[in-house]
Amino acid sequence: MSDWTGRELETIAGTDELEIAPGGDDGGLREPTTIWVVGDGDGLYVRSYRGGDGAWYRAARANGHGRISSGGVTKDVDFADAAGDPDLNARLDDAYRAKYGGYPSQYVDPMVADTARATTLRLVAR
Repeated sequence: MSDWTGRELETIAGTDELEIAPGGDDGGLREPTTIWVVGDGDGLYVRSYRGGDGAWYRAARANGHGRISSGGVTKDVDFADAAGDPDLNARLDDAYRAKYGGYPSQYVDPMVADTARATTLRLVAR
């Protein structure tokens, strides 16, 4: 397992969207899904807009690994559950509001709701 470089963190956290392709049941990768991403310190975090019902999220939890692509950076990752840290999730709520505050509230509000917060995953570079 490797760490994110400073450039990778800055690039990915600075882009609005990330393509996430969790591992599939066949050992390959699922089709990528476009989602939002936020940074906190030296970590990158994602949540499922649809909560636990999100197909990409269910695959990520089931398989534990995948590939992300954002801002010209493509990286294999592991998905680590980060939903249980209330302080982190409060910071991530603020990060989602700050980064995506220019979008309509119908998109931002679900990302900081309990259902999405319960799906918070840290992207761990491999």
